[in-house]
Amino acid sequence: MTLWNGVLPFYPQPRHAAGLSVPLLIVILVFLVLAASFLLILPGIRGHSRWFWLVRVLLSLFIGAEIVAAHFSAEWSVGSVSTKTSYKAFSVERVRAHVGLHVGLDGVNITLTGTPVQQLNETIDYNEQFIWRVGQNYAGAYAEALEKGLPYPVLYLAEKFTPSSPCGVYRQYRLAGHYASATLWVAFCFWLLSNMLLSMPVPHYGGLALLITGAFALFSVFAFASVSSVPLCQLRLGSSELTTHYGAAFWITLATGVLCLLLGAAVLSLHYARPSALRLFLEGSVKDLESPTKGSSPLILSNPLHKHFRASDLTISTNL
Repeated sequence: MTLWNGVLPFYPQPRHAAGLSVPLLIVILVFLVLAASFLLILPGIRGHSRWFWLVRVLLSLFIGAEIVAAHFSAEWSVGSVSTKTSYKAFSVERVRAHVGLHVGLDGVNITLTGTPVQQLNETIDYNEQFIWRVGQNYAGAYAEALEKGLPYPVLYLAEKFTPSSPCGVYRQYRLAGHYASATLWVAFCFWLLSNMLLSMPVPHYGGLALLITGAFALFSVFAFASVSSVPLCQLRLGSSELTTHYGAAFWITLATGVLCLLLGAAVLSLHYARPSALRLFLEGSVKDLESPTKGSSPLILSNPLHKHFRASDLTISTNL
């Protein structure tokens, strides 16, 4: 067997099992820490205002976490198939495997898991990522995959998204992911702005910021959905065909955009129709601050000298 720059051509390096991306995991952990920190201080909030703050903070953290996590998720368009296919190019050896295709905003992720994992005296468990974001060379990454000697199903799917592929989908997916990512970052900035404005005595501006947040989140969904107008090439692995559909990140981002629009519209409606109700939700239960505690007598302050001065008459006479 010949060597390629000192490396065996059939990918002898340790395999990397499929797992969660590191940036996505960091985002989830950061927002979970923020949520846990708030839950720790929640018992210190007295009265019914505790539940107002619980709903408000957790809902806001969910929106922010989803907007950031969507950038690093590879679940915008997904597809999978279980088939019997060739394991190596130009080889008659065939394996039974589960092949997954995950398209995100920054690239495509391809998984190959044997059923069972141990076949042909090898561990068939691959998770390969090919990036097309600005500054990354997708064609160069595909060339490195060829040099490594990755399995045929991985190379077959990766080749469909190369710039020179007859499918011609590389430019559409790359531009759609670029614009969707940009609009999501704008939505994140307006989410931060809405949190600051809702904590100030200008809640209607916070409602407007929420409306803009939802609008840009929906713009990112529509930008990615624009690639649906470009038909994807037929993906055949063995006797089975792999088809793709919108994934969890796509639908959750869509739901988050609609949620922000509803919340922004509710804030503006309450501001003009019932400002006291809006103040009640944003500042907590006003009754807890204004009404005395049940079972306690009202506090009466009296001045013992009040009656003395009130009863006495003050006469001033002037003799000229």
